[in-house]
Amino acid sequence: MAMNRRDFMSIAAAGTALTTLGIPTSHAQGDDTIRIALAAGGPRHSDPNLTTQGPDNWAIEQIYEQLARPDDGRFALAPAEYLPVLATEWSMSDDAKTWTFKLREGVQFHRGYGEMTSEDVVFTYLKAKEIGTGRVIMANVADAVANGLYEVVFTLNAPDVNFLGTTVFSLNTNIISKKAYEEIGAEAFTTDAVGTGPYELVRYDSESGTYLKRFEDYWGEGAKIGNIECLYIADTTARTLALVSGQVDMIEAVRAPGWIDSILQRDPSMQVDMTVPGSFNTLHINLNRAPFDNLKVRQALMHAIDRAAVSQALAPMGGLLVGLQPDFFPLGLRTEDLPEDLRYTYSPERSRELLAEAGFPDGVSFDSLCSQREDYSSTMLIVQEQLRLAGFNMNLIIGDHTAYHADNRSDKNTLAMHASSYPPIPTQIYIQQLYSKAEVKADGSGGGNYSHYGVAVPGVDELIEKALSATNYDEYVELCRQVELQVLRDLPLIGLSTLSYTIVRNPRLDLGYEVKSGYARWRLHRATKA
Repeated sequence: MAMNRRDFMSIAAAGTALTTLGIPTSHAQGDDTIRIALAAGGPRHSDPNLTTQGPDNWAIEQIYEQLARPDDGRFALAPAEYLPVLATEWSMSDDAKTWTFKLREGVQFHRGYGEMTSEDVVFTYLKAKEIGTGRVIMANVADAVANGLYEVVFTLNAPDVNFLGTTVFSLNTNIISKKAYEEIGAEAFTTDAVGTGPYELVRYDSESGTYLKRFEDYWGEGAKIGNIECLYIADTTARTLALVSGQVDMIEAVRAPGWIDSILQRDPSMQVDMTVPGSFNTLHINLNRAPFDNLKVRQALMHAIDRAAVSQALAPMGGLLVGLQPDFFPLGLRTEDLPEDLRYTYSPERSRELLAEAGFPDGVSFDSLCSQREDYSSTMLIVQEQLRLAGFNMNLIIGDHTAYHADNRSDKNTLAMHASSYPPIPTQIYIQQLYSKAEVKADGSGGGNYSHYGVAVPGVDELIEKALSATNYDEYVELCRQVELQVLRDLPLIGLSTLSYTIVRNPRLDLGYEVKSGYARWRLHRATKA
């Protein structure tokens, strides 16, 4: 790879920054250590029940485990595709309201906290039901009861044939040690971690990252590489140069136009791992803020956004959302399936007409917060320019990614972009972003319904609950289709695009499997170095 003076000076500067983070600038890639550089300023949580920042989930994925999960590198498309992890088998009652799990015997918690039993599973689920980021998802769990040391029975409020996908395979239901949690204390546990996974926490540094080592008493096949360092390097240049100069093995990619091409031009041997569809990039419209409490203004906004252009600008990572789902997900919803008035074809002229009808012939101006992270900022800058042509003057206030999420959780935004990965279970995004029980709260105690849908205006709670209670899959899909159509009528939430979560890694590092789909995190216990 040819290097010019600018490259040399940039690498020198990046080397200084990485040394400050504690990453040596020579021989940084030890054969027994995986270093991944993540796009944030520092970790916030190691408690899987409280995490709100995506990069934190990389360490959590190595430390903790659920009762069951899909194979590495993919989502499960059917219940039969879930694999035993901390449970060895499970069964569902005929009414889909009782699920029984038999636990794996002999599983040890890290740091000598003893064997995992049904008591730990019950504690984990009931805690997640009462506190944490998954309370809306966990609300359907009526109770969890231990039946001896190695069996747990879950009773649900409503049937759920997708219980493995909706609840069991989630961050909040990673099994924690009851003894460790009580001894360490709730506050300290947010930066501590005791799980059953193939790696255990060695050090948590709020400035630089989380440091893990292989758990020698792991119940399954042991991790092949001894150590993992999850390093936080928010600066794009420093993160990129850390990879190309060999100081880290993997980096969270810059999900912005042209970035993949540029790094492959630097070094064509780099490996690119992409999840499909990846993140669902949605735009919450705060219905409590004028003028967006006016439906005509929201319709004008929808006509002003060229969603196809947004996804094309982000190629090869970008994809199209039809409503709130990609067209290859179970609903199979396509634009041509929608009523004409709900297609919202791109038309700045129609936007201006609707604004005039709403009483804003001269357009509207407003402030909106945005994360500086490239997948957020590049998308919102595209949207900003599209809106300008249609009479919307959006002043973007771009700031720290971690602070941005905290502000959204405190109801401080007008148009809040959110990026999150979802499995092929349509109701997941509805529960987290549309359900009235997930309404955002000013004190930060609420959920991810940043639009106040179902509270500021009537929502789709009844349809969501009917879908969740359906025991017939065709009925479930039809109810989800009705949710999509109602959301397109009310416009509390806009599906902007999908965006593949992308990691670029040194070709020396072999993950041990191919990444096809899944959440924005994956396990590294099968990885080897050439």
